[in-house]
Amino acid sequence: MLDQELSSAQKYIDQFISLGIEYSPKLIMAVVTLLIGFWVIKKVVSLVEASLSAQKVDGSLATFLTHLIEILFKVILIVSVASMIGIETTSFVAIFGAAGLAIGLALQGSLGNFAGCVLVLFFKPYK
Repeated sequence: MLDQELSSAQKYIDQFISLGIEYSPKLIMAVVTLLIGFWVIKKVVSLVEASLSAQKVDGSLATFLTHLIEILFKVILIVSVASMIGIETTSFVAIFGAAGLAIGLALQGSLGNFAGCVLVLFFKPYK
């Protein structure tokens, strides 16, 4: 009885080791990609902030645009890293697309007004 349990435990340990050997390079590469991606996103966001401040864009608009860009890039990075690990990401992309379409249709009038406000803040047609 004890020998049978030990052989069963040894079988599970062997499976765990083989899975670790198979997936560890993917996992290490995904973590490295994630760290480098977050660093690149931070640099891109700082460049966008510098560019918007050099163009003397309104502070609230600059903050909104930089946060929007940062969130968009982070979502793309996380989906890419999930794909590197081996997770099927087509369902995630479909869910994001459907949610974006539903929100866009539900807030159609409000989003039009919001876009108009952003254009007014960006171009400042009056003083």
